[in-house]
Amino acid sequence: MIRAAREQWLWTNWLVAALGVWLATAPFTFGYADDGPMAWNDVVSGFLLAVFALIGLRPTVRGDFCGRWGACFVGIWLQFAPLLLWAKEPAAYLGDTMVGAFAIGLMVLVPMMPGHAHHMAMMKPGPEIPPGWTYNPSSWLQRAPLIALGIAGWFVSRYLAAVQLGYIAPGTPGFAWEPFFGDGTARVLHSDVSQMWPISDAGLGAAAYTFEALMGFMGATTRWRTMPWMVAFFGILVIPLGVTHIVLVILQPVVVGEWCTLCLVAAALMLIMIPLTVDEVVAMVQFMMLARWEGKPLWRTFWVGDTIAGGGPDDRTPGYGSKVAPMAGAMVWGISVPLTLLLSIGLGVWLMFAPAVFGTEGFAADSDHLVGALVLTIAAIATAEVVRPLRFANMLLALWLIGAPWFLEGGEPGNPGARWNDLVIGVALLAASIPRGRIRETYGAWDRSIR
Repeated sequence: MIRAAREQWLWTNWLVAALGVWLATAPFTFGYADDGPMAWNDVVSGFLLAVFALIGLRPTVRGDFCGRWGACFVGIWLQFAPLLLWAKEPAAYLGDTMVGAFAIGLMVLVPMMPGHAHHMAMMKPGPEIPPGWTYNPSSWLQRAPLIALGIAGWFVSRYLAAVQLGYIAPGTPGFAWEPFFGDGTARVLHSDVSQMWPISDAGLGAAAYTFEALMGFMGATTRWRTMPWMVAFFGILVIPLGVTHIVLVILQPVVVGEWCTLCLVAAALMLIMIPLTVDEVVAMVQFMMLARWEGKPLWRTFWVGDTIAGGGPDDRTPGYGSKVAPMAGAMVWGISVPLTLLLSIGLGVWLMFAPAVFGTEGFAADSDHLVGALVLTIAAIATAEVVRPLRFANMLLALWLIGAPWFLEGGEPGNPGARWNDLVIGVALLAASIPRGRIRETYGAWDRSIR
């Protein structure tokens, strides 16, 4: 059975072995053999890739598992090695990250793709749509925007990492490209805040986007119940780490005193990914709770998945080759933007520009920058119907806006326009955060949590 399941994808082992040999010889081919730590890393990592790929050719469960996942972990290490070792040559950074991504994809993602015999052997019959739901949060159309956003974020973060790592020298064309804020990008990337990290924070963002794009491909359209661990790790990577990334970008004008356009673009891509991700995480949590109530072992279910009563086949998601409009609509099921949330987003954007309009300085200006960005972030995430109650957090920010300008430095009576602006915005935000707005889909037992 193992031989039959593996015959379709043994070519991936040979290709990863070849990539391992290529990586091991790269320092001598691309001229960074004198970069001791990096050169030795590539030689050893390439050798391990080839060894694990060949071990995976053994037609046993142990050989298959050790080979595939050993190569996968080497691929994960390669995403961070150029950052931890501060690779001196761009060829080393590019080679490690690309070979690592291909190793992960070929050894783990391809064998688990729908249709492969190995994947079919792991599948358990059961519903495609979670019980009580009106759509499948793990469908390919639901995951397509996440994959595209992950790839786009990788391109942006990779460029910023190249600036931080010194691959683009100051004064050369394209160095720290910044269309709106002067030399803001260069100042942010080389600020004391960025240098506090032991590695390039932009490079860390590029690695995160790489994993997000790869995880978007992993598993079938029932992965909310067949691969709970993958959905959990994907959710952790996108949601809490994504919020942390957004908050760090929000702090730029306060801590560094500058804006960075491409940093804002990367944060915006992450902000869009979060509401597109939370519904699948909720479906997975519901499944785990139901499985536990049915007496199934928690950790075994978490790692290998299971089936569940209820739900049904996914007859709603448009198939490949359908018209563009229905396919585009299916990508954003679970997302709705009522006028109240749209107003909150607009108020947040306005607050970010208000200090420049009213000439506000000091802590009052910092307050507007931070609160405006937080209002925008909370309202954008709350467009996901499963976390619509998150909008109430903006009520606390609204109360702060109403009271803070009266005692913060820079909001003194000499600047009444800024004070009254915050008061009006605070009242409007308070009112906009009360209505729930229309909920288009249903989410089983989770509907009781959506207020």
